[in-house]
Amino acid sequence: MSLLSTARRLSDVVNQAAIVVCVACILGMLAISFTGFLYTLFTGDALSWTYSLARLFLPWIGLLSSTIALHSGEHVAMTLLMRVLPEALVKLCAGLTLGVIGVFALLVIWYGWDFFQNATQVYMVSDNIQISRKWTAAAVPLSGVIFLLHLVQGFSLLEHFVDESTMIEEVLHAHEEESRS
Repeated sequence: MSLLSTARRLSDVVNQAAIVVCVACILGMLAISFTGFLYTLFTGDALSWTYSLARLFLPWIGLLSSTIALHSGEHVAMTLLMRVLPEALVKLCAGLTLGVIGVFALLVIWYGWDFFQNATQVYMVSDNIQISRKWTAAAVPLSGVIFLLHLVQGFSLLEHFVDESTMIEEVLHAHEEESRS
């Protein structure tokens, strides 16, 4: 197996892990919020820490979901413009786009790592719940690393290089093969 195919497989695995983490963060937020709601419903008092604790998941959800969107090709694209340009210019623009994404990822890693290292504060969620700011700051450089990793997918990250009918056929045949085994 080539290094590129191994890196692409790793990108796919990391993307699946990011999806799981995002779902877990959303479920955690819902559980915390629902706990606060039930507490208020049954006691008439409010838990002061539920909102503060639930919002600590937002950076993780926002940053990791943007890496998931990149992997799926669900980002801002100028599809109409790409359809009217000659093929050679489309490939040049696509290469430039991947380059800009790479530079962006490196900047997110560089400045995110500095942000993470300098995150020495502690969130006082309540008297008993104290969470280091490093928890939320870690999402920044990690998402930059994931952005960079996803670049191994190449032009398939850009929607105008994906043949949707072929992709749909591949998914359908994969599900048929899974149901047979």
